[in-house]
Amino acid sequence: MQYLPLGNTGLYVSRICFGAMTFNDEESAFAEMIGGMSQTDADRMIGTALDAGVNFFDTANMYGEGASERMLGRALSGKREDAVIATKVYFTNRTEINALGTSRMSIMREIEKSLERLGTDYIDLYQVHSVDPTTPLDETLRALDDCVRQGKVRYIGLSNYAAWQIAKADGLARILGTERFCSVQAYYSLAGRELEREILPAVRDLGLGVMVWSPLAGGFLSGKYTGEGAAGGRRAAFSFPPVDFEQGDQIVEVLRDIGAAHDASPARVALAWLLHQDGVTSVIVGARKQEQLEDNLAAVDLKLSANELSRLDEVSRLKPEYPHILPPRERGVDPFAALGEMS
Repeated sequence: MQYLPLGNTGLYVSRICFGAMTFNDEESAFAEMIGGMSQTDADRMIGTALDAGVNFFDTANMYGEGASERMLGRALSGKREDAVIATKVYFTNRTEINALGTSRMSIMREIEKSLERLGTDYIDLYQVHSVDPTTPLDETLRALDDCVRQGKVRYIGLSNYAAWQIAKADGLARILGTERFCSVQAYYSLAGRELEREILPAVRDLGLGVMVWSPLAGGFLSGKYTGEGAAGGRRAAFSFPPVDFEQGDQIVEVLRDIGAAHDASPARVALAWLLHQDGVTSVIVGARKQEQLEDNLAAVDLKLSANELSRLDEVSRLKPEYPHILPPRERGVDPFAALGEMS
């Protein structure tokens, strides 16, 4: 296993993070959408991950209506000091007016529930799961800072923020003198590279770590959803994140071709591509089968050549959008000449 510091911290995390979203041993709408597993299976998965050197585990208060945190806590029982546990706050499964969001009331309530379900005295990385437009940002920051000062949280992160919102949150924390976010959890894959437009440049500039969710685009990049299998599987019930299927099929073809040269699955190649990207700290993988997990873990050791990376970059390239349609601004270079070359 390989390890990197999480942003500008002294906390080192494994390049593969085990995602426990599928930990759900109860019947629920959530389980019907993404599947579930028993505690016995969860224990086995966590054991496999730990044996491979994984020390980073991600969940959320709302996954499986709390079952994910509870099952992850049980699976890590007796191994707490070996694990970096990340969970999230924002969504809940209740409908009361003050249930949702990141107000002080919500954060203080949800941190206690997460600690209880996880069976621990502290959370290593406590993440804001989404932007809360109904709560002043300074209230959220001060509440999270209190969680750190009380010893209930070690570090704080955020998820699903736009680049300007990330920069605003970091700037306000500096002004207030509160704990600063050290990481961003966001969607990124060969089938969804929008992160490269604004968010990745912003977090690199601010020195934040990046955790990637849905690195296989909801399983699409495994190759199971092209051709005859396009209409089946998990994406038939939960087709998310959205995929440009025409481009996506072309990406999968290249993944298969490169995989054949390495005796590796398309999924392993897709994960390896992400691990080669500048700014990516850790890639979150979630598996319901033992062989899937073992295959995903092997992505750390898959080295792609410059030519293979170039092929994947070309087939998955984003279409330029403003302001990125403008030519590079360089001293001593005529910008209008460069613009003519681009047309």
